[in-house]
Amino acid sequence: MIGVSTYLESGARWGVWELEAALLPVGYPRLVQRAGGLAAMLPPDDPQRAAEAVARLDGLVIAGGPDVEPVRYGAEREPRTGPPAPERDAWELALIDAALAAGVPLLGICRGMQLLNVALGGTLVQHLDGHAEVVGVFGGHPVKPVPGTLYAGIVPEEASVPTYHHQAVDRLGEGLVPSAYAADGTVEAVELPAPAWALGVQWHPEMGDDVRVMRALVEAAASR
Repeated sequence: MIGVSTYLESGARWGVWELEAALLPVGYPRLVQRAGGLAAMLPPDDPQRAAEAVARLDGLVIAGGPDVEPVRYGAEREPRTGPPAPERDAWELALIDAALAAGVPLLGICRGMQLLNVALGGTLVQHLDGHAEVVGVFGGHPVKPVPGTLYAGIVPEEASVPTYHHQAVDRLGEGLVPSAYAADGTVEAVELPAPAWALGVQWHPEMGDDVRVMRALVEAAASR
């Protein structure tokens, strides 16, 4: 059972309805399913309930989404930083803390990687040019693994990945090591050393055909 965090939107429309909604692009649960796992959506909740939620899971995915509120890493908001999502920030940071404490395998995707870094005391670059070329359209670029890392053991070759982001890791959080880079030097993956299984990727595997990263999470979850 792989829990996936969700958006919380004030107004989403389907059929005749326009209502507040907890939602998730279908690529996330489909990727979990293609990798052999069962997907469970985790909408924002009271952060004090995060440990209880994580205790019922075998693995955790923190999904992509809005920019992390800069106050979470001690910074002032810059003009190109997006609007805050305080409910998601609080809930997902609590989920990350609970997963790390319990040894539950954890995968952070895009925003999820950034939140993993922030949860461990790291900071973010609030705007980065060239990694989201067209608004609302996923791009792609190659990332190169760092030999000897968990990520390199999963994807040993340089690979082109689906990408859409304008923020990135700045100062690494405590214990994190970089495990992949873009050609411009941007950190594209981070992880905690073994025995932890905690990996963050800056790209969007749910928008591509390569299931190896998610399959590795599902296999780690199944072996606990």
